[in-house]
Amino acid sequence: MPDLSPRLDELARAGLARRRRTVEGAEGAHVIVDARRYLAFCSNDYLDLARHPALVEAARRGAERYGIGAGASALISGHTRAHEELELALARFVRMPRALHFAAGYMANLGILAALAGRGDTVFSDQLNHACLVDGARLSRAEVRVYPHLDLGALERMLADCASPGKLVASDAVFSMDGDIAPLPELLALCERHDAWLVVDDAHGFGVLGEGGRGTLAHFGIASPRIVYMGTLGKAAGVHGAFVAGDDALIEWLVQRARTYVFTTATPPLLAVALVKSLELIEAEEHRRQRLRTLIERVRESFSGLPWELKASKTPIQPLVVGDNRAALELAEGLRERGLWVPAIRPPTVPAGSARLRIALSAAHNVEHVDELAAALRELSRTR
Repeated sequence: MPDLSPRLDELARAGLARRRRTVEGAEGAHVIVDARRYLAFCSNDYLDLARHPALVEAARRGAERYGIGAGASALISGHTRAHEELELALARFVRMPRALHFAAGYMANLGILAALAGRGDTVFSDQLNHACLVDGARLSRAEVRVYPHLDLGALERMLADCASPGKLVASDAVFSMDGDIAPLPELLALCERHDAWLVVDDAHGFGVLGEGGRGTLAHFGIASPRIVYMGTLGKAAGVHGAFVAGDDALIEWLVQRARTYVFTTATPPLLAVALVKSLELIEAEEHRRQRLRTLIERVRESFSGLPWELKASKTPIQPLVVGDNRAALELAEGLRERGLWVPAIRPPTVPAGSARLRIALSAAHNVEHVDELAAALRELSRTR
């Protein structure tokens, strides 16, 4: 059997080894790890819904009615009334004809791309797309062409030169490591001009952007039958899973041909019950998104003058680029010693030389929390 120890040692020497930490409990913006309480800036629970009493109660009611597991795949007997009601609610919420619930965003994107593209087709992928879009494009067996991040000119030239019968453009809506927003209206115009699908991964925009938290399509006010819209339900929605929304024929095709939907056990129905309640809260409680906007402004103001680059972002993802892998780890450790938990993100998650702290804001935070983080970073900057 091959010895993996030298390869693990190599990761450690390069500052690329990762470590899991076991969270023992959570309360608002704080978590308990190894009996110590930390102010955490590492959660994608953007709207602070994951522990909302109404969601806990909905999950309890779901468990009482359906039990815990679904028992089978959706196409056997795992598609319950709870799943059906969730898909109807999701379609209404994003104002699209139909929606399909997946177990996870990663599985949704693998299923979408492999179902819509194949040998002889071409997938065009943004350079900074999430790994699930990258892997979905590879799994499709189509030709994959990567265009420079947000470079519409390069993408247009690639599309114009492409003679494939099937073309698909895939892009994050909000890029998970930079927090920037894709120019979706311009991407849609290119897809219309060159007869391509547009797959939009709105993992970090759903619930946060747009009127009522309906996501990045609503933020831009765009709609089209060629848009394949994917949103995750374990981030701003505070529960678990993902969904794809689009035209009826598109969703029916995914029901028939998305292998990550067809060949997996359905998610627990109790989660579907909780997600229907989550959609109600997302739409009704605008104050949560307003809190995020206030916190984002505070970060932009209070981090001014720090020696590290704060990437331009109007979303809860606020990346502070350090550069060197070990320097990013040391900065994260310095914050942890001061009771703050901010993850250091390194390659291959981000490009080489752009290791960073990924500061994730939540409606659970307040401006005093942001000020505490800014003060700790200023103190650490003086010890560089």
